[in-house]
Amino acid sequence: MVKLVLSWNIKADEETAYFEFVTQEFVPGVLRLGIRPVEAWYTVYGQGPQIITSAEANDRQALTGILEGPEWAELMQKLERFVTDFKQRIVNKN
Repeated sequence: MVKLVLSWNIKADEETAYFEFVTQEFVPGVLRLGIRPVEAWYTVYGQGPQIITSAEANDRQALTGILEGPEWAELMQKLERFVTDFKQRIVNKN
């Protein structure tokens, strides 16, 4: 089992459109690809990314295949309309 950790900041004046996109397209798209969202944090005060979210996949090879595919690229392209400072990493789940 591996975990995909994503983080970003929401662009100013894009909050409403961002949350609409995340609930109507991003999360359903992630689920369709076979990645299971497990956690999400929204930072209201302090330093660090405004959004941190994680999801699980069965193994690194499967997750890498998803992240290199056209469906993931399309989701990322849409997400980039609403966010800055996007970061993504894969970590082993212990």
